Amino acid sequence: MLLERQTRRQKNLMRAKRRVPEHGPMDDDLVERFLEDGFVKIEGAFPPRVAESCARLLWKETGYDPDDPGTWKDPVHWVSGMAQGPFAAAANSPALHQAFDLLVGERRWEPRYALGSFPLRFPHTEEPDDAGWHIEGSYLPDGETLYHSNLRSRGRALLMLFLFSEVTEADAPTRIRVGSHLDVPPVLEPYGEAGASFLELGPKVAEASAHRPLAHATGRPGDVYLCHPFLVHAAQPHHGTRPRFMAQPPLYPAVPYELERADGDYSTVEFAIRRGLAQEA
Repeated sequence: MLLERQTRRQKNLMRAKRRVPEHGPMDDDLVERFLEDGFVKIEGAFPPRVAESCARLLWKETGYDPDDPGTWKDPVHWVSGMAQGPFAAAANSPALHQAFDLLVGERRWEPRYALGSFPLRFPHTEEPDDAGWHIEGSYLPDGETLYHSNLRSRGRALLMLFLFSEVTEADAPTRIRVGSHLDVPPVLEPYGEAGASFLELGPKVAEASAHRPLAHATGRPGDVYLCHPFLVHAAQPHHGTRPRFMAQPPLYPAVPYELERADGDYSTVEFAIRRGLAQEA
């Protein structure tokens, strides 16, 4: 039985990584952890000095005084559209590009030069209104006002969490349901290509993944979590003492994900979706 599991694991890795011509044991481990858990943490994905530069720019956007908690008025301050040099550098490190190739496939993802939205969380007595379990919506159908998701993860290759501050369990880290990316494909399948809004899907993916163990997206400035688009996650109230600075941009696909390939040339993300549908062991 052990030999059978090892053989199956090797086949899974080979099939999920055909897009990458050269890889070693560390790459194999990254792919396997992503397939099993739905995310990987890339420690030191970009230099701490870059993270510090980004954090200074984010503080300026808030209008808050870093040294005066009395100015931290809201539990969550959203910042968007940051495309200055340090943010582009953070998104385009060699470590991240290599990981994108491993998980999404060479030439199947679009480089980022801005980091989208930043939910900056501050210690606060007021509870935030965005702490429910969910997956991210990634496209806006005509006539709709809420972002949708579908089984092929239209418009999103990965969910990424960039840390620009020290984040411990006391600093309101993102909560993650480990392995929940495998519970979501059966929820999405009945909606077909049209998909459904993140608001409609929220209670369903929360219920489907309720049995999963919990992890927290903790780390140091410069760490990045690369997450399957279907990873179920949630924010939480911040009752600590220091702000948490993080970006949560998507990695955009250069070509759509496909779940039926005649040549079997599936990316790691596609392979995981098929596994969730019980089409792969």
